[in-house]
This record gives sequence, C-alpha cells and structure tokens, in this order.
Amino acid sequence: MHRKVTGLENLSLLFSPRSVAVIGASGKPGKIGNIILKNIIACGYQGRIFPINPKESEIEGYPTFPSITRVPEPVDVGVIAVPARTVLPVAEECGQAGVKHLIVISAGFKETGPEGLALEKELVAVARRYKMRVVGPNCVGIMDTNTPFNASFAAGFPKQGEIAFISQSGAMLVAILDWSLTSGLGFSKFISLGNKSDLNESDFIASAAADPATRVILCYIEDVSEGNRFLDVAGRAVKEKPIVVLKSGTSQAGAQAASSHTGALAGSDLAYEVAFERAGVIRVRSMSELFDLAFAFADQPVPKGDRLAIVTNSGGPGIVATDAAEQQGLSIARFGKSTLDALRAELPVEANIYNPVDVLGDGRADRYRFALSRVLEDENVDAVVVLVCPTAAAEPGETAGVIVEVAGRFPEKPVFGVYMGGEILEEGVRVLSEGGIPSYTFPEVAVKAMGGLAQYARTVKAEPAKPLPEYDVDQERVRAVFLAVKEDNRVVLLGSEGAAVVEAYGIPVAPTKLATRAEEAVAIAEEIGYPVVLKVASPKIIHKTDIGGVRMGLDSPGEVMANFWAVISNVQRSLPEVVPHGVDVQRMASKGTEVIIGMSRDVHFGPLIAFGLGGIYVNLLKDVSFRLAHGLSLREIEKMITETKAYTLLRGYRGEKPADMGALVDIIARVARLVVDFPQITEMDINPVFAYQSGAQALDVKITIS
Repeated sequence: MHRKVTGLENLSLLFSPRSVAVIGASGKPGKIGNIILKNIIACGYQGRIFPINPKESEIEGYPTFPSITRVPEPVDVGVIAVPARTVLPVAEECGQAGVKHLIVISAGFKETGPEGLALEKELVAVARRYKMRVVGPNCVGIMDTNTPFNASFAAGFPKQGEIAFISQSGAMLVAILDWSLTSGLGFSKFISLGNKSDLNESDFIASAAADPATRVILCYIEDVSEGNRFLDVAGRAVKEKPIVVLKSGTSQAGAQAASSHTGALAGSDLAYEVAFERAGVIRVRSMSELFDLAFAFADQPVPKGDRLAIVTNSGGPGIVATDAAEQQGLSIARFGKSTLDALRAELPVEANIYNPVDVLGDGRADRYRFALSRVLEDENVDAVVVLVCPTAAAEPGETAGVIVEVAGRFPEKPVFGVYMGGEILEEGVRVLSEGGIPSYTFPEVAVKAMGGLAQYARTVKAEPAKPLPEYDVDQERVRAVFLAVKEDNRVVLLGSEGAAVVEAYGIPVAPTKLATRAEEAVAIAEEIGYPVVLKVASPKIIHKTDIGGVRMGLDSPGEVMANFWAVISNVQRSLPEVVPHGVDVQRMASKGTEVIIGMSRDVHFGPLIAFGLGGIYVNLLKDVSFRLAHGLSLREIEKMITETKAYTLLRGYRGEKPADMGALVDIIARVARLVVDFPQITEMDINPVFAYQSGAQALDVKITIS
C-alpha cells in the first residue's frame, strides 16, 4: 500500500530540494546523465549539485563522487540514470546515505515483462526499508518552475505559470513542453509518472492541490493505481483547484468476460467515467480540449453560475455559439430591462439586442466596448463569449484591447474571445493572450471551455453527500450461503440462494425455494401460497425460458406436479449434458413496472451499481445508469434513477399512477451495502424488480462470486 500524502509538505523536498545528486552523470554530450545534469544547472537551480560517476573527476564544472555514500552532505533527491541491472545497488546506497526521494529515469522494469516487474518490486522494497519515495522508474523526470528545478532529460524548461501537468506518458509530456514554448502557456510543475511503482497520480494531485503556485491540475493518465484512494484525494483536491483529466484507453475490454446483464453493459471505461463524475474531476476526450480548458482555468475566474451572454459582429457564429451553449447545458442569459433599454438606445436599429447581442458587421472597437460593458454589468450574466469575424470594418487589435480593458473591470466574470479567422486577426489574438483572455478560433471551443468552468463551479458549490443509513442485515446468513456454494464447487448461485442472500439484506423478494422432487415442489407451493412459478435451477442455463425451463401461473398441486416433470424433460431434451440441481418454486408476483438493479465489479474502483429498464430487453435498449457503490448516497441513487427512460414509466405514463420511488431507492442502497460488505461478489443482477404504486419486489436474483 502507498503511504498517504495529505499535502504539499510531504513532497516539498522533492520539488524544492536543498541538494540533488545525479547518479549516472556523464560528461559525454547526448548521454541521458549529461542532459539531466545540464538541465538542473541551466534552469537556475540554487541548491547543491553532486554528479555521481566513479570514472570521472569533474563534469560540467562540478566535482564528481564515485558513490553517493561519499558525498559529504545530506542529499534530498537522487536522480538515477544508470542501467536497470544496477539500479538496486544504487538505490541501496541512496538509502544508506539518507536520501529522501529517488527519481528513477532508468527503463527496464515492469514495462519489459515479469523479470522487470520483479526488479521493480525489489526497488520499492528497498525504498520502503529506507523510507524513501520513488518517482518512476521509466520516467522523464520532474520540473518545478518556481524553485526552479529541472530534474529531467526533456529538451527545454517551461515558462512559469499556474498549471501543474501530470503525465503517465513521457512522450506526451515532452511534446506538450515543446508546444508550450511557442504557445506561451506557463506551468508550475511538469511530472512524468513513469511506471508509478510508488508515487502515483493521487500523490501528485494532493501535492499540486496544496501548492500555492498551482491554479489548475491537468492529468494525462492511462490507468489509476488505487481507485478508492484516487476518489478520496481527487474529491478533496477539487474543492481547492480544478482537475482536468484526459484518460486514454477507452475500450470495452472489461466487459468481455461478463456473464450477467450488468457486466455486459459495464465496460472498463465506464467505471472511469462514473469515478471522475463522483470525484468532481472534469474529463476531456482530446489533448486540444485538455489545453483549451487549461487556458480557461489558468486565466479566468470560476463563474458564479452558468448564464452565458454572447456578443458578436455576425449572426451566424452567434447562433452556432448559442447552439453550443445548449449542448453544454449552459443557460442563455436573459438581460434585465435596463440592459435592453441601453442596448436599444445606443446600438443601430438593425442590431439584435437580445442574447446573442449582434453589433453588426460594421461594429468597431467602440461599439464592442459599449455592448460588452452593458452585458457584463447585467446581474443576470455570469460569463461572456465575444466573437469577432474579420469584416472590412472590424478592428481586431483595437477590439482585443477593449475586451481586455472591459473584462478587467469585472474580475469575477470570465470572458472568452473567439477570433474567427487567420492572418488578419493575428494582432488581436496576441493582444488577448497578453491580456490574459483565452482566445479560440471557433465558438464551440470557447463555449465548451465555459462549460468546463461552469461544471467546476457546480462541483465547488455541491453539498457533501450524506452516507447511506445503517441497515439491520444478516451477514452470517449470507456467509453460510456462499460457503455452501463454494463447497459445491460453484461460483454462480441458484435462484433460491440468490433470493436468500438479498432477503438477508432486507430486500423484498418473492419467496423462492429449491425442490429436487415433484412432491417437494408441491409441498413448497402449499407453504408459500398459490399461484406459483417453476424455474429450472442450474447455473449453466442463462436463458431459462428459451428451453422451456419456466412455467408460470400454476395454482394447484396437480399443475405443480405435472409441470415439475415438464421442466425437467425440456431441459434434458434441449441440454442433455446439463444436470439441473432441481426446480425453484416461487410465489408468483403481481405485474409491476420492470426494472433491473445490478452490480459489476471494476478492477480499479470496485463495485458499480446499475439501474435501468428491466426484463428481456435490457441488453437491447441499454437504458442503464451507473454509480460507484463506495460512497454512494441516497441523493445519488435518486439522480441515477432520473437519468433513465425507466423514470418516465415510473413517475406515471399515460395516466398510470407513479411507482414507489422510495422503495426502489431503498433496494439500490441495500444492494450497494451488500456488495461493499462482500467483495467476493463479482457480478449481480436482480432482473426484474417489479416496482409498484406501493413497494417493490425482486423476482430473479443472479449472483456470481469469485
């Protein structure tokens, strides 16, 4: 397990070391050890520098040492750039010398296969023994522009700014660094995660959140090392600073081994989507979107709401921006009477004074100044997008200066520029950039950036979710059922066993018992009451109705006796290789609205709870919403229900009376408690659950355990 990092102080010496040793430093230009040493020197680092190389006496004007154990002073950070086979003894020496942090540039660890993985585990064991923290291995290194400190082999050093960029890909990091040198975007930190043997994205998110020099945290990740810890760290960090994540690898590979409806619907990427939403992280789908938001968060305030105003000199782009706002879930601001009166009095009669405000193609800088000022003064406006098209009358540079000037008078409201053109508008784009106004080429991009800011504003304002209530449950009964299943060398529970499990957690379920003989089936039917349903009991049969394995509406002993043998005969005829465990006898429930409540366990984030339309069409319609079971609240359960088409039926469709939402919320909450309490449950379907005007009842319960 990783030791928890709770604030900047835990990693302060990593980013602001008093001394650094480069182990594997080289005097040969082009060698990694030479590049790293030169980068540390060139960035202006003010601490002590110790090159380590037993074959050289001096490198880049600094005396070398044959081993870090020979350095006469304490060393805070050791940058290791030696072949993988020699990393372990070097790490051991660093531990003996009292080094606090290791940045292991060297490759040749778990990315190479089982032998490399074993070597990496040994490296972590050495670090644990000496209480050192490890960045990497197989990483580019780290940079801090405020120290300054450049312990990497990247080409160049970023401009100082307020963006922390955490990247799991070294190539992505160096590419963004190179791009930033021409784009003018500044950074507080660059962090290459490498193999994440010890320090991972959660550690660096916590560190950046506590860093006063960082305003926004950007992440490029391919996976998350510790799902629940990530949720905890990111959930607390976003209350301080926005986190924007580009997560690659969005395949549905996680669904390929699924045997339940829920498992088939829950792909590997879905868990990340749900987790990011839970934590308040903003997820983007492309590198361009990642840095579009970076520009916005770095330079603009967080808006108080989502009411957007648009000022343009062309009607078409204004309409495009309006459409984009609706797609982003933003509100088009409705101006107050005084604003409309002022716009009507001063703008040409042909101008549109309602949102979007069209200052017309002959609108010059002074007209933009008036319109933008009036719009920003309106208390119904939270943010403004200003569009400038290269008409013959346009004054791109002067207008940009006006935008910067007017926006400066309203520091609590974000302003975005859209300069729709090329060479003619270059001066205006430069003026906006220098004035701290994000500038985009197309309106959709600017509006999407505003959407990100508005999403973050909602996250900051959100009240903490209340945990689920404590329920009176019978865990011993569930353990007994699971033990019996394992002793029978099965992983899939029979219907009667599944019913017993959910009943132990207070979930209303139609009475269900297993019969191995026809006479036993009749006795059970007499006990639970007619009418009853018979279902073949076998974990090897998924779709029982397809083979005649279900008989419904039986209301007499004779019918039960005859249909027991009919079910067994149908199975023997259709699947002669399957020997059923018997027949489940279930009291027949009155018809209700069919929904599904299920669970699929994600390898990173644990159990995912599903809710949606149930019955035989669940995989066809795929009307399902998901939430993480850990940390689930009643409020989130209510929200997940409203996200589905099933909600339309449940609240009363075409004169039908509404279903008991409270009963469904209670069942989902109890399922969440069950799957958290019993991590051996890998998949679960309750399909259907009949929802009634009063109450709800589970019918078919399928549970798979590990």
